[in-house]
Amino acid sequence: MTNQDLLAIAREFGSPVYVYDAQKMAGQYKRLQDAFKKVKQVKINYAVKALSNISVLKYLKSLGAGMDTVSIQEVRLALEAGTAPEDIIYTPNGVSLEEIETAVTLGVQINIDNLSILEQFGAKYPSVPVCIRINPHVMAGGNTNISVGHIDSKFGISIHQLPHINRIVENTGMRINGIHMHTGSDILDIDVFLYASEILFDTAKHFSELEFIDFGSGFKVPYKEGDIETNVEEMGKKLSKRFNEFCKEYGKELTLAFEPGKFLVSEAGKFLVQVNVVKQTTSTVFAQVDSGFNHLIRPMLYGSRHEIANISHTNGRERFYSVVGYICETDTFANNRRISEISEGDILAFSNAGAYCFSMASNYNSRYRPAEVLWYNDKAHLIRKRETFDDLIKNQVAVAL
Repeated sequence: MTNQDLLAIAREFGSPVYVYDAQKMAGQYKRLQDAFKKVKQVKINYAVKALSNISVLKYLKSLGAGMDTVSIQEVRLALEAGTAPEDIIYTPNGVSLEEIETAVTLGVQINIDNLSILEQFGAKYPSVPVCIRINPHVMAGGNTNISVGHIDSKFGISIHQLPHINRIVENTGMRINGIHMHTGSDILDIDVFLYASEILFDTAKHFSELEFIDFGSGFKVPYKEGDIETNVEEMGKKLSKRFNEFCKEYGKELTLAFEPGKFLVSEAGKFLVQVNVVKQTTSTVFAQVDSGFNHLIRPMLYGSRHEIANISHTNGRERFYSVVGYICETDTFANNRRISEISEGDILAFSNAGAYCFSMASNYNSRYRPAEVLWYNDKAHLIRKRETFDDLIKNQVAVAL
C-alpha cells in the first residue's frame, strides 16, 4: 500500500478515514505462528477490542484465528463474523453474573477473573468448563497505564489467593479447563515474561483437567524508526521449549494460547486526515486537521506516539509542526514534530493506527466517526460508512416540553 494508494483512498472516501492493510495483518499472524511452530497445539485468539470491525474479524478468522472477547457484545460480533463458539474466549472484567450466563447460552469459553463470580458460577453451573484468569503480580511492560499484572490491578485473581480458588473448585465440583494470565501491553523484557509464565505453570499443576494455558499477549510493536519491539522469535523459542517440557510433566498435550491484538493490527493501520489550517503563533506552527481525540485518543490518553507523514508532499523541506485537532479541548496529536512542509489541504498519514484507534473513537463535540477501509488484494474496500447526522440522533428521544 503506497502513499499514492492512500491519497487515492482519501480522494474516494474523504477524510478523516482509517485504512487497514490485510497483507500486513497476515504477515504478523504468520510471524507469530512461525515463532511457536515447535509446539504441537497453538491457538491464536485475536483480541477483538483492538479493532472490532466485522470485516477485519472475518479476515483474521480466515487466517485461522479464534477470538478473544471482553464483552457480550464482542462475543456477538465474533459470532456475526462466522467464528464458531468454541473458538471464542470470553474474558470480562467486573461484569454481572447475568452477562456471563448469556455467554453460557452462546456456548463460548468462559474466563473468570474474580473469586466472587467464580464461586457463584461454580455453584450454579458446575458442569460448564471455566478458565481462570490469574494475576501473577508481574509487570512485563513498562507503562502502568497498560500493564495489568501489577499487584494493584483490578484484573485477575491474585496468585496468593490460589488456596481460595482451590477451595471453591473443590466445594462446587466445577471443572477448570484453562489457566490464563495477561501482564499488560508492550512487553519489553522477555525474561520477566518467562518468569510470570513459570508462575502460571506452577498454578496449572493444581488442576488436573486442563486443556489449554493462555499466556495473554502484549507484544510490543515499533512506533518509530529504530524503536524497540518484543522479540517474538526469541520468546517463541524459549517459551516453546519450556511449554513442551511442562506438557511432559503434566502428562498430556495442552494447547498454548495467545490473545494478540496490537501485534496483529497496529502496524496495518493508517489514519488519514486533511489539514484545515496552518496557524503560526509567536513560538509554534500548528497544523490543524479535520480530526481530534474523538477519532484518535491514544496520544492524549496514553501519551502514545504515532509517526505522522505528509503524504501529499513527501519530499518537501522539513519543518517543525504541532499537529492538533478541531475539538474544543486540547487535542494534540504531536508536539514540535519534524514533517515535510505542510500546506492547507495536504493529507497527513498517522502510522500504527490499527489498534485501539477507531475502537476508542467517540462522537464528542457531536462530530461524526470516520469511515474505515480495508486494503485487500491491492484494492480498497469500504468496510464502514462515515457517520451522518441521522446516526447522531437515531437513538435520541425527543420529549415534548
